[in-house]
Amino acid sequence: MQIQINTDHHIEGHDALAAWATGEVRSGLSRFSASVTRVEVHLSDENGHKSGPDDKRCVMEARVQGRQPLAVTHNAPGLYPAVTGAAEKLSRLIDSTLGRAARSDTLPGSINPD
Repeated sequence: MQIQINTDHHIEGHDALAAWATGEVRSGLSRFSASVTRVEVHLSDENGHKSGPDDKRCVMEARVQGRQPLAVTHNAPGLYPAVTGAAEKLSRLIDSTLGRAARSDTLPGSINPD
């Protein structure tokens, strides 16, 4: 799984932040590593240099093999909770999407009633 971290011009995209965010995404989505080919993480500060509640935004987009990209957004007071929240949301979305696909692949009558 390839992970790409992008930041806007209000956030310093230093190596420590990128390494932490990459680890958080890899950890949160590890059970989907066979299906997810790439995750793009976009970090932004909604208020620029001013502070405000939940002004840090994390948008994550996952590329799942054979499917349209899946994306989530999470706002929080800081970058770390924004990334963690988005990773949790994305994990639930992928789980739901792949589970729904698995259920729709099961044909009626193909279940053994034993």
